Amino acid sequence: MPLMRFDLIEGRSDAELKALLDAAHEAMLEAFQVPPGDRYQIVTEHKPSRMIVEDTGLDIPRTRDVVVVQMITRPRGREKKELFYRLLTEKLQAACGIAPADVMISTVENTDEDWSFGYGRAQFLTGEL
Repeated sequence: MPLMRFDLIEGRSDAELKALLDAAHEAMLEAFQVPPGDRYQIVTEHKPSRMIVEDTGLDIPRTRDVVVVQMITRPRGREKKELFYRLLTEKLQAACGIAPADVMISTVENTDEDWSFGYGRAQFLTGEL
């Protein structure tokens, strides 16, 4: 936890995807100080014609390497989110060569009652977590 979803244009190898996911996990661990085993990542690949990511008038150049990250999480606070955004772009550039302009991030917050990690129980509410 958090749950991270990655939308990207198809064509990356398994090794490239592993490097991307590992870099994202490192950024998440560093920014939010969660346990290393809290790793929930889903990748969806799209044909180039199925993914349009423009720049909202900010003059941000996009390439085929664009990655859209949606992070679903408990509230984290502005400073930690901004740290995560910076770390994620830095680590993706270092590990994968993805330009910071090609990384779009959206955070969706929810509360403890919105999570069940299995067995039909709300582990944050039952005290298991």
